[in-house]
Order: sequence, then structure tokens, then C-alpha cells
Amino acid sequence: MTTPQYVLWDRYWRSYRIDSESAIQIALQQIPGEVIKVELDTENGVLVYEVTIRNNTGIYEISIDANTGQIVEFD
Repeated sequence: MTTPQYVLWDRYWRSYRIDSESAIQIALQQIPGEVIKVELDTENGVLVYEVTIRNNTGIYEISIDANTGQIVEFD
């Protein structure tokens, strides 16, 4: 008997330690403002949250490693 596809995906996503809300909080600690977008993507084979924040000085994108919570890129 094979495991249903949705169960495999659920196990995959649960294997990462950082959820989107945690990624948002990490990003807001780096640059306060209004979160306008959050995406889950891969960079160099690593799953990352890309959090886009707008404040009175501009629009910033912060990439956060979904496993460790470390900021891997800041634009």
C-alpha cells in the first residue's frame, strides 16, 4: 500500500521549523513596516520565505531560511 500524496506533502511541509507567522516576525525585527507579501520559494536548493515589507523609506524583500529562521538575503 502506498502513502497518499497529500500525506507525503504534509510530512514534507511539517519538517520545516519556521512557519509563515514566525518568518514575518523575524522580517519585521529586521525592518519595521507593513507586510505586503509572503511567499514560500527555493533559493539555491533551500526552502525560504520571501517577506516583502513596505515602510516610509521603501519596499524591502527579506528571504528567511524555512528550516533555521536565519535571514539569507536582504534587498
